[in-house]
Amino acid sequence: MAKNLVIVESPAKAKTIEKILGKDFEVKSCFGHIRDLEKDDMGINIENNFQPKYVIPEDKEKVVKELKKLAKETDEVWLATDEDREGEAISWHLCEVLKLDPKTTKRIVFHEITKPAIESAVQNPRTLDMDRVHAQQARRILDRIVGFEISPVLWRKMSMRNSLSAGRVQSVAVRLIVEREREINAFNSVSTFKVEAYFTGKDINGKNISFKADGPGKFKTAEDAEKFLEQCVAAAYTVKDIQVKPGKKSPAAPFTTSTLQQEASRKLGYSVSKTMLLAQKLYESGNITYMRTDSVNLSDTAITDIEKTIRGNFGDKYHQHRKFKNKNESAQEAHEAIRPTYMENTTVNDSDTRKLYELIWKRTIASQMADAELEKTIAKIDISTNHEELTASGEVLKFDGFLKVYMESHDDEEEQEDEAQEGSLPPLAIKQSLDLKEMKATERFSRPAPRYTEASLVKKLEELGIGRPSTYAPTITTIQKRNYVEKRDKEGIKREYRILTLKADQISQQTESENTGAEKSKLFPTDLGMIVTDFLNQYFNNVMDYGFTAKIEEEFDEIASG
Repeated sequence: MAKNLVIVESPAKAKTIEKILGKDFEVKSCFGHIRDLEKDDMGINIENNFQPKYVIPEDKEKVVKELKKLAKETDEVWLATDEDREGEAISWHLCEVLKLDPKTTKRIVFHEITKPAIESAVQNPRTLDMDRVHAQQARRILDRIVGFEISPVLWRKMSMRNSLSAGRVQSVAVRLIVEREREINAFNSVSTFKVEAYFTGKDINGKNISFKADGPGKFKTAEDAEKFLEQCVAAAYTVKDIQVKPGKKSPAAPFTTSTLQQEASRKLGYSVSKTMLLAQKLYESGNITYMRTDSVNLSDTAITDIEKTIRGNFGDKYHQHRKFKNKNESAQEAHEAIRPTYMENTTVNDSDTRKLYELIWKRTIASQMADAELEKTIAKIDISTNHEELTASGEVLKFDGFLKVYMESHDDEEEQEDEAQEGSLPPLAIKQSLDLKEMKATERFSRPAPRYTEASLVKKLEELGIGRPSTYAPTITTIQKRNYVEKRDKEGIKREYRILTLKADQISQQTESENTGAEKSKLFPTDLGMIVTDFLNQYFNNVMDYGFTAKIEEEFDEIASG
């Protein structure tokens, strides 16, 4: 029997840690929470200062029995559950069940499962942080009260016993989706006409290249657009002004839980729960740091490691030391962002987690790389027959910097469209005459705010201060499981739009059609989700209030910090 018993949450982690610690240590898993609030009654004595009543669930009895036996036979028990509030609470429950003194039992935490991190944790144990335990209990008790008080009301009113539930965070998340759906349904699309002129010019090798210039603004009607094109008949086009501005792009911060969920959704098409499952696997196999964090901090050791990798792989000029600030004031400065544990490993052998690991590696490396340097040219083009002007803009990448490794994605379709329009321009000179190939006024329609994807919903919850890194994935899973929300694709519909073209001083009009409104993997509220949201908004408006939910989160943070 080993002298030391170390208890962790997951069996995969136990194997890795046991290898590191050697023969004096036996590492066992408690498989997550070993106790929960009693199910039949509320499990909380509201009259007696909200005293919780915890029980060991049936499926955990065997595990608890084994841990009790091992704890009795060993010299010292070490609690090594995760370093967040949930992990702290699990350690406290272990103390209670195994009859360990929380004031003296050794508690160890680490951000990564590597030999140096584990050894350092063992050399620097602490005791249980009861403030964090209380914050977790407050969350658990409050969530139970909200669920237990409101859910039965829903069952009675909607005559659907047990299949309905209300929750402090889940009901607010559904409300966001319902409100967005109604906003989309009430939206009236307005059409405008956008003018684009197409010119040719010679590049430095004397070769003709085409480029585009935008018109003076959007026209509200086809008549206005046509009038503008008529004014351009037989016009001469001259470069009136050229501005060359240096520009730069800076890299994004390393990943937090929510930014990893968003980027893995956009770049890899992963659901929020799949991302967390794979990240957990990477963490437990010692490949990345802890995956539930809202901090963008990197440790000094990591920063040195990253610098070495950048200078070695790309050269000195690609490195730029950066410190990122946490937006969220409650983010633990001591915690780290999600990053690889060994920067020299650009990939992992496991085919399941490889894509996610490479995404994390690239984002981490890019965060300490130099800015991308651009040169932006804006040319104003004079139209001889009216007082308007056209604008042509182009970008030249002077130095790729962090873009050599990583480019952040965006959710917003319009944003991406705008970005795609920055082309390259031929060298232009003031007073230079340009040949117009054609000018088009194309009808474009305004669009409502897009439906949420899982990732953009996480982003919104985070912006509103609702939920924390550990709650995003379970919340999004629950609202779909409860059939309040469904993730699905929507087919587009055919829509006609008009194009007015000025070519060789002749104006023509044609009608073309496009597929519009098609969406992939978006969150739609079900009828049930809408009815339940309306009911809760009417009778429990304080629980459904975004501000209330966010304020409660702040209060949990205050409890956690004493």
